[in-house]
Amino acid sequence: MTISRVALYLQDAHDLRVGLDYVRYAEEKGFEAVWQAESRLVRDAIVPMAAYAAVTERLKVGSGVINIWTRNVGLIAATFLTLDDLAPNRVLAGLGAWWDPLARQVGIIRRKPLKAMREVVTVLRRLLNMERVTFHGEFVHVTDIELDVVHGRREPRNVPIYIGATGPKMLELAGEIADGVLMNYCVPVEYNDMALEHIEKGARKAGRRLEDIDRPQLIVCSVDHDREKAIDRTRELLCQYLAQQPHIAKASGVSDEVVHEIQSILGWPATKEQIEKAKWLVPEDLIHRITASGTPEEARAKVQEYIDHGCTCPVLYSVGGDVKLLIDTFSPLAEG
Repeated sequence: MTISRVALYLQDAHDLRVGLDYVRYAEEKGFEAVWQAESRLVRDAIVPMAAYAAVTERLKVGSGVINIWTRNVGLIAATFLTLDDLAPNRVLAGLGAWWDPLARQVGIIRRKPLKAMREVVTVLRRLLNMERVTFHGEFVHVTDIELDVVHGRREPRNVPIYIGATGPKMLELAGEIADGVLMNYCVPVEYNDMALEHIEKGARKAGRRLEDIDRPQLIVCSVDHDREKAIDRTRELLCQYLAQQPHIAKASGVSDEVVHEIQSILGWPATKEQIEKAKWLVPEDLIHRITASGTPEEARAKVQEYIDHGCTCPVLYSVGGDVKLLIDTFSPLAEG
């Protein structure tokens, strides 16, 4: 069965110039989009997005996701206006509420993230619609501002807004106010059933249907003709995520005991030696439950499960190995 919509997810595992080769290849093979991560203090999303947009013609380019705390809403709007100038109608604005402990460690207090997200999305949408905006909320304060385009297109910009959501309340908010929700990775397919209920609940508040909300989903995907190599690469990734991102650990359903044991080994940031020691604490059944890892056939079957549970476009995060093999495996243009 051909998977008709598919996207690529890039973080920091590859040299940026190599990433340009991957996105060109993904476009050639019929991929819909590339999403660039911005999570750990390693690589921002905007610079790679601009590079991807510059070397492609049709591929959509999304932020997966930028946080709403460290850029004010005027700068966020100007940033996505600029990206849309570079790649008209191909830019996707993915926003997230970030996560602790990282936010706290850089001095950000994530107070009332739902209200903060609502205010940012409300004002961002109006600014991208080229409106003059005055808004005084609890988190966003702007007075008589607009995107000050003197040279260029002044028409409203077609930049869909996605909220990166994991918990039920943020999923519901995404269903209510966003064009789409970027669903998280490292979760079992059953998680999606819960997520869809909350997205639909939010959509109904706005007089919309679940079908009106796009639902791309990040999926950890390790593909190799050598099954054990694919699984081992995923094991390294999972041990780091389970230790450093508690919201993902919670959504994955992994036991607190395993998380605490991994955390006792990994520092911040984790070293390769620590990861090598801790990765064996990740159970193999967990790898198969929350990722698409193994041979190309196994990976495709697992991704199809996420689609069957409401994902509208798998966003595949290659954890290493042959990225072009992953792209070939999921190419909508491939026969089969």
